[in-house]
Amino acid sequence: MAENKIGFFARYLSLWVAGCIALGVFIGVLFPQLPQWLGKLEYANVSIPVAILIWLMIYPMMLKVDFKSIVNAGKKPKGLVITLVINWLVKPFTMYIIAYFFLKIIFKSFIPDDLSTEYLAGAILLGAAPCTAMVFVWSSLSDGDPGYTVVQVAVNDLIILVAFAPIVAFLLGVSHVQVPMDTLLFSVVLFVVIPLSAGFISRTVLIKKQGQDWFENDFCKKFEGITEAGLLLTLIIIFSFQGKTIMANPLAILLIAIPLIVQTYFIFFLGFGWSRLWKVPYAVAAPSGMIGASNFFELAVAVAISLFGLSSGATLATVVGVLVEVPVMLSLVKIARASREKFPQTNAF
Repeated sequence: MAENKIGFFARYLSLWVAGCIALGVFIGVLFPQLPQWLGKLEYANVSIPVAILIWLMIYPMMLKVDFKSIVNAGKKPKGLVITLVINWLVKPFTMYIIAYFFLKIIFKSFIPDDLSTEYLAGAILLGAAPCTAMVFVWSSLSDGDPGYTVVQVAVNDLIILVAFAPIVAFLLGVSHVQVPMDTLLFSVVLFVVIPLSAGFISRTVLIKKQGQDWFENDFCKKFEGITEAGLLLTLIIIFSFQGKTIMANPLAILLIAIPLIVQTYFIFFLGFGWSRLWKVPYAVAAPSGMIGASNFFELAVAVAISLFGLSSGATLATVVGVLVEVPVMLSLVKIARASREKFPQTNAF
């Protein structure tokens, strides 16, 4: 089965996340002085411990992005067009519509209005942050074209630099959430520009000095598990702040998860179906659907913390995105592999 290709941490990520949720809530309820102390360690509304952990999450991902591959994108544009249209012209807005429908209408009697607004803000942050790292896993599991996946990720990373902040600001404004643009832009610089630049410089310098084989098989291997470990430690901190909120509203995680799951399946089938209509080869169609369906949740969590704080409903919503992503994406991998015979198998189009 394809699951054999996924790393140990990634394979059981949802289980680790659930464990960290329980541990974080336990700490927050029984040892509230710890999150109170951590809350004082911040600068410009950014938690210093969380910022360090998020850099540990994002930097290893950015090492994998080969921006030189973008020059080949024009040779096979269909998969890239599908990815970009869905990620930037469709996904953020369907996330808003679906999340609003569930959180503000269907679940109105279960969630206080101000809290549902915070959850909606977290969903918006997820919707505006297409996947950059885990998509390499989903692409591999679904037998996608690794080279083309790199192209798609590289282009999306560059677009995030300029499109993420305006889209988030617009949709949060529509949701009547006041957004300090300086904090939002600072978050993009802190959690996208800096690690992206560090990854690019590291990759360029080290490949030039040691060669690509050493870089990929030795240097990058040293970071295996670092991203997941950073994520899990971040979740413990976040949920130590969320403990009392969750205990007061134990249905919150389920209610947030439902629109996120609906959105994930909708976006995947939109991209995968479009690829079939355009007769895109399976090896490109699969990752095209996966990139749109999954999220750059590390960025979403970081920005939610910067904008709304560790104890906010927005931050909780972005973390729920982490919780549901792995099992949902693994189900989409199985759906994609079961449908491969319906797509052209050649890469020439």
